[in-house]
Amino acid sequence: MTSVAEATGKRERSRARALRRSPLGRYIPKVAFWLLIAVIFFYALFPFYWAVRSAFTPEGRLFDTPIQYFPAHPTLENFRQIFSTSFFTRALINSTIVAGSVTLLSLVIGSLAAYALGRFRFRGRSGVLYLMLSMTIFPQIAILGALYTMMKDFHLYDRLGALIFTYLIFTLPFTVWVLTSFMRTLPGDLEEAAYVDGATPLQVFYKVLLPLIAPGLVTTGLLAFISAWNEYLYAISFIQSTDKYTVPIAITSFVGKTGSAFDIPWGQIMAATAVVTLPLITVTLILQRRILAGLTAGAVKG
Repeated sequence: MTSVAEATGKRERSRARALRRSPLGRYIPKVAFWLLIAVIFFYALFPFYWAVRSAFTPEGRLFDTPIQYFPAHPTLENFRQIFSTSFFTRALINSTIVAGSVTLLSLVIGSLAAYALGRFRFRGRSGVLYLMLSMTIFPQIAILGALYTMMKDFHLYDRLGALIFTYLIFTLPFTVWVLTSFMRTLPGDLEEAAYVDGATPLQVFYKVLLPLIAPGLVTTGLLAFISAWNEYLYAISFIQSTDKYTVPIAITSFVGKTGSAFDIPWGQIMAATAVVTLPLITVTLILQRRILAGLTAGAVKG
């Protein structure tokens, strides 16, 4: 019986090896892998495709049955309506101001802090880094009450400055942490050569080190911009005036603009979503190589 079982096992193993060596055996894992990629790709992109499809569909045809996955009569009416509303165009300007200011401040302050934490040795340096990291652990809503009181005391409530100040709380720690990792990987010979040539520490920072951490600046800057552009909780909490709305609040404000709380203009909402999302997707695709380098290079010691 043992010999029969061994012979059967050998035959099965030989068949498995033969299957792996055959063209069919080599293609099956690849086909399965690409099928999995296709499923993930479809799952991730279908919601955005549906938003774009709804944006070009006339309002009265959005709920037609059977479902039309491609609009039979595409229209730009939804886009005309959102750009004809002053609060949405103003919200685009406000979001650009807030997100741009947050990104610029995060990069300036974060790069200077990273220079100090990554290139100088002093007592408590690790503690400062872990304190920065711990600031990203707390959920935004946990400190909302304290921030609300601060905005009232600083007379920043219902001003764009309140958003710029509060957004730095969750963009600056990430920027400092990533850029510090970059600063640590740079060789010290570069600084020594610059000091020998008579450069000051500030000149070494912005003439020698800053160009070398460009991938990290692109990555952290883009992520900070996206976070500030899409933030909703602090915006709805600290902004009340219509002329100071940011994009997330403006999109939700389309509900009820038609005069009825039950008449939701889905076409306009989807058009606004496409308008505010497409630029971010385009910039991300253009800078994807630098983003990938920024996320990985800082973790490799050279």
